[in-house]
Formats: sequence, structure tokens, C-alpha cells
Amino acid sequence: MKAYQLAAKGETPALIDLDMPAPATGEVLVEIKACGLNFADLLMIKGTYQDTPAAPFTLGMEAAGIVRATGDGLSRFKSGDRVAVFGGQGGLAEYGVFPEDRCLALLDDVSFEQGAAFQIAYGTSHLALDYRARMQPGETLVVLGAAGGVGLTAVEVGHRMGATVVAVARGDDKLAVAKAAGAHHLIDAETPDLRQALKDLGGADVVYDAVGGDAFRAAFRACKPEARLLPIGFASGDVPQIPANHLMVKNIDVLGVYWGGYMKFKPQVVRDSLAELMGWIAAGAITPHISHSLPLAEVETGLELLRARKSTGKIVITP
Repeated sequence: MKAYQLAAKGETPALIDLDMPAPATGEVLVEIKACGLNFADLLMIKGTYQDTPAAPFTLGMEAAGIVRATGDGLSRFKSGDRVAVFGGQGGLAEYGVFPEDRCLALLDDVSFEQGAAFQIAYGTSHLALDYRARMQPGETLVVLGAAGGVGLTAVEVGHRMGATVVAVARGDDKLAVAKAAGAHHLIDAETPDLRQALKDLGGADVVYDAVGGDAFRAAFRACKPEARLLPIGFASGDVPQIPANHLMVKNIDVLGVYWGGYMKFKPQVVRDSLAELMGWIAAGAITPHISHSLPLAEVETGLELLRARKSTGKIVITP
């Protein structure tokens, strides 16, 4: 079988031939039909992601496909079942072996591409806004990086939860994508005074930030009392420092969100969230935005699109 593997830290990953794996106790063998790319894949290649596996390993954090074999001691899945998988690795291949408890039954009304596109991005946004921020209908949600892989899902999930969504993104094209996902107000990230633009809209109850840097600092200063800031990531490369005295004076909460961490200490929170999201997808309430769908042979093209920020929503690889 073909797999996109990193042989050693510091090397360039490559598409190679591997023997077909066999599932051990508690595992399933999945014929992979789709795998979503994530910014974390780029960090793993560089060796800077907090959960980078030991090399050699096959890249690809989230996938969807068909169970083809099961190890001993399983009861939830059988050969032929459709599943979505958050494996953390192993998705950029024709087949993969994954722990059974990392698999979720894929509803018939959800495609393989949707199954591979929604888990990390939508899961992060839903867990952040619902479980962490306890966002309520009618509150104002500011999404920084609103056309990116996770930002766009925050726009859609926030709209679905009844928030007034303010999308901040760079350029008319990306803002149009955010508007189509349900944003009520649009602000170009290059606006000279982002803080004032947000305050002109009444300020923020919840800030969802995958960007960091100056955008975070501007949104922080536009927060209402008792606002909640959600640091999701730092695509700008600038990790902002937060003045504790300002938190105190304005009674603001900063709630860190690392979705993958919940798989280690509260996995049921993730499973419940994903099950609710999959129901929304099946019902047409949310629609994962896939800007590019590429074969496994073109995985490096997909990663370059991600690296150059030339995609909106999700890039999916279809082995």
C-alpha cells in the first residue's frame, strides 16, 4: 500500500510503499477513503507540534473510510462499517490501523470527505464555543482568521448556536466565504484600527482566535466585561502576552482550547461533541467547506496550498 511517511526528524516526507498492516487487539484496519489536512501536519513535519509522533510515522490526523478487519476484543465495529477516525497520525495512506476507541460510526448521510473534514476543525469550534465558553444565543462572537480551516467552522457553529458573528479575515474573497458560512458582520483584517471597528459593532462577548499577534491584542481591547477569549492557535507566529491587570479590571476569562488534549483526559466530551456535529451535518444544518480535494499522489500540492494559505476551509486527500 501507499503511505505518506516521515522517515526521520528533519527529513522531507515522501510517498512510499509499505506492507499492509494487521490490526492488533483493540484495533481496526480501515480502508481510507479521505483524509483531511491540518496546519498541525506542517508542524509535525518540522517537529514542532506538541504531539508529534516518534519517526517513522505516516502523516494525516483525521480520516474516514471502511472497516476491513478487526482485532480481538471488539464489539462496536465489523468489516464493512463506515467510520470517521481521529488517529492523530496514519491518515495519509491507502489503509491504516487505528485504536477502536478513536473511531466514530459515520452516518449514511455524511460523505467520506465530510467525515474527514469535520472532526478537528468543527470539533475544536464546537467544544470551544459550547463546552468551554458556554456561549449563549444573542451574544456577539468575534472570529479572527474567519476563512481558515478552523475559523470558518467557528463562524458556522456560532451561527448555528444563535450568536451574532463578526468575521475578521483578509480580503474580499475570504470575507465572502465567511459571509456564506453565516457571518453577520465582516471586517477586513487589514483595517487600520481593528479595535475600534469591533467596538463600533458593540464589542465582543466571545473571541475565537486562531491567529494571535496584533489581531488578538485588538480584539482583547474590544472585549465587553465578562467576555471570554479562546486562544485556538497562533497562525501569525506571534504568541501574545496577556496583561493580567486588564483581565482583572474587565472581568475577562481566557480559556485555552487544545481539542486533542481532551482525547487523553475527557474523551467522552469529544465523542459527544462529534456525535452532535455529525447529526448537524446529516441534517444539513452545517456543511463542511472543502476548497480542494486531491488524490494521494498530490498530497504535497495540498500541503503547499495549506502552507501558503491559499485554501479556504478544508483540503481533503482521497487515497
